[in-house]
Amino acid sequence: MTAETTHQELTRKPGDRPDETRPFKDGKGSLQVFMLGDHVIGRGEFEPGWRWSEHVKPIAGTDSCQAAHTGMVLQGRMIVKMNDGAQVEYGPGDMFHMPPGHDAWVVGNERCVLIDATGVAKYAKPH
Repeated sequence: MTAETTHQELTRKPGDRPDETRPFKDGKGSLQVFMLGDHVIGRGEFEPGWRWSEHVKPIAGTDSCQAAHTGMVLQGRMIVKMNDGAQVEYGPGDMFHMPPGHDAWVVGNERCVLIDATGVAKYAKPH
């Protein structure tokens, strides 16, 4: 019988050095992508005036956002409206889950910053 050793690595990445940055149309923000082991985490920065249907739809090529997002809002406010008309406004400290099939936009004059733990792999990535 031979022994097997499983080695897990601790990972640290500075928040100002993403593996990839995906800019939104018209300079309205970007998604910073961090590869952490088997996980892909995103830090989204959405400028005032950003709207998914205007600044990401041309990149995604779908009628509404088809990614599911789970995370936390760090700064600013965002409204997410589902295709069926249901909508929620999120603000600082709010944890969120946004199912596929939505539009979203920044509320007010403050940049919205959030961490997304589930919807990053293909978000705002040209197809």
